[in-house]
Amino acid sequence: MAKKAPGKAHREGLTIVELMDMFPTEEAATEWFESAVWPTGERHCGKCGSVRTREVPNAKPMPYWCTDCRSYFSVRTGTPIARSNVPLRKWAIAIYLCLTNLKSVSSMKLQRDIGVSQPTAWFMLHRIREAWAEDDDEDFDGPVEVDETYMGGERRNMSNEKRRAIREAGSPRGPVGKTAVVGVKDRDSNEVRAEVVHRTDGATLQGFVREHTEPGATVYTDDAAAYRGLARDFAHEAVNHTVSEYVRGQAHTNGMESFWSMLKRAHDGTFHKISPKHLQRYVSEFAGKHNIRDSGTLAQMRDTVAGLVGRNLLYRDLIADNGLSSGARS
Repeated sequence: MAKKAPGKAHREGLTIVELMDMFPTEEAATEWFESAVWPTGERHCGKCGSVRTREVPNAKPMPYWCTDCRSYFSVRTGTPIARSNVPLRKWAIAIYLCLTNLKSVSSMKLQRDIGVSQPTAWFMLHRIREAWAEDDDEDFDGPVEVDETYMGGERRNMSNEKRRAIREAGSPRGPVGKTAVVGVKDRDSNEVRAEVVHRTDGATLQGFVREHTEPGATVYTDDAAAYRGLARDFAHEAVNHTVSEYVRGQAHTNGMESFWSMLKRAHDGTFHKISPKHLQRYVSEFAGKHNIRDSGTLAQMRDTVAGLVGRNLLYRDLIADNGLSSGARS
């Protein structure tokens, strides 16, 4: 494995040379994926979950046969990569690049790195992000930090016509044209959950807190009016950003703000433009990677592959209308 690095941020790394040694052939990649999907060594059908399976002698059309649902399957079955013709070697490299680049990897760079088309690389990255799609996890015990941010829609990028319309509407300041994201970080586990929201009123933000936090937990926020009322269910403390108060004892939202900083650096430096339509997928990626960042690279790769099991993403579903704009925002 890679040589240990100094400092608290040390993780058991994996060099590119070691990665290539791990996956010299497609057969080696297949064996590794099978060990990640079936970690106990007990093979199960990706369609019905049965363990009554057997190998197919000629491995066509797929290497395994399920006795219960009477169908062929492979390690891809029951995951978002089931219908992909991209070799598993390239999938392994794509997962590695996505995990080891703190600001992620763009579809344009992945296209060049693994030798696929840009649309294929874009679809691959979205399928990998399915591993981090949020599930109904247990509520945080706290203390937690809650904060919201706004993505895209920079006023300096607006046309004069749009600027004029904003002034005429009486909104000379504020997050006009941006998409709101709210997040919560549990200080005990250091886990983050974040969600794109359509508004930042009290009902929405307080509802998000109640959805992810145990009643009675300590909740730290800023002084936004939308958080008023949390004291009914939580031990709520707020710092007053309007008078430049950012830390008061244990009360601060620096952890969430650090998470937003990384997400925005990725927006500006890697992706450049993210549409509201797909923003949640990118937010989920960074929350998911944040939550496994203390693991070694190989463990992160295994966790990511395991997270794909039981999920699916068809291209038609990815591009289907979800009510949000598909226009990319700087």
